[in-house]
Amino acid sequence: MGSRRRMSLPLAAGLALAGSLASGQARAEAAPAGCTGPASATWIEVAVEGVTSDKGLIAITLYADNPRKFLVKHGSLYVGRVPAKAGTTTGCLFIPAPGVYAIAIYHDENASQTFDRTGLGLPDEGYGFSNNPSTLAGLPAFRSVRLAIPRAGLLTRIRIKYP
Repeated sequence: MGSRRRMSLPLAAGLALAGSLASGQARAEAAPAGCTGPASATWIEVAVEGVTSDKGLIAITLYADNPRKFLVKHGSLYVGRVPAKAGTTTGCLFIPAPGVYAIAIYHDENASQTFDRTGLGLPDEGYGFSNNPSTLAGLPAFRSVRLAIPRAGLLTRIRIKYP
């Protein structure tokens, strides 16, 4: 009888794993090499589409679900930077925990690590936001850039816009 119990433990574990996979729960995946930010079990890949050149860096900025901190100096949780690649540039950011966040990106062509503006204060470098909201009338509303990140390994695509 003792051997019967020992054999049922692995079987029970296997059935539990099969049940969790069937119910849609994902197994933990390892983050891709080069993922930036304070390491955590949650991460997201960001594909920036429409990059015009290999010059400089693509800055990927992560914001908490707080409209008062969105796009303000020192309001972000983290800024990851990856070398620009014409066409599509992909970067990976660790996320503190599953939840709702916002992402802003820009093409830092001169690698100054600041978002350059014209003398009138308008963007002088390519930029974009999670969910690709319209920016014809100015900065997007915070609610339009909110992005749910319920688990690790998601991919979001952001189309960069150049002035």
